[in-house]
Amino acid sequence: MLAELFTSEGCSSCPPADQLLAALDRTQPVAGARVIVLSEHVDYWDRLGWRDPFSSPLFTARQERYARLIGGEVYTPQMAVDGCELVLGNDAAAVQKAIARAARKPKAALTVVAKRDGREALVSVSGDVGGDLWLAVADETARSSVTKGENAGRALAHVAVVRTMVKAGKQRSARLPIAPEASRVIAFVTDGTIVKAAAMVLLP
Repeated sequence: MLAELFTSEGCSSCPPADQLLAALDRTQPVAGARVIVLSEHVDYWDRLGWRDPFSSPLFTARQERYARLIGGEVYTPQMAVDGCELVLGNDAAAVQKAIARAARKPKAALTVVAKRDGREALVSVSGDVGGDLWLAVADETARSSVTKGENAGRALAHVAVVRTMVKAGKQRSARLPIAPEASRVIAFVTDGTIVKAAAMVLLP
């Protein structure tokens, strides 16, 4: 399943959510569920003192689409679980309950294979899954020393920071830009917003 955290380094409520996402990734607390995490940094905090170096209007638009189609407000930190439920991203109990509910729903099998080719990743996906394919590349880890805004003076750590996300649609292969550092390549298939299948590989 997919857990997408909409976060910002400019928001003082977000570091606990970032830590919770890292704990989810590390401990995998729900039996029978493989939680694939994504950290998606929105840009609407950037004008309020600190420009988050990982922020993008792409993730703001993605969060707004979720709020519009699922129903709810746009805020940080906010977590989308399998594209069908939005919860407060720093509320550990709410997050675990949402993941447990998603784990009870059947998932299709999906396999993603990726290899480096210079500054790109060659990605191919297989699985008998109908729907729209999405591909993302995320930094394995990232850190910032924040000097302004609500988190001024803090050293922040993140996991699975999305740098590229594209809708491949019906295609099952693509070339994606990738950093020299360790990166995750994530594939997921959606029906509307709902995630039907997800898979991940790590490129050292």
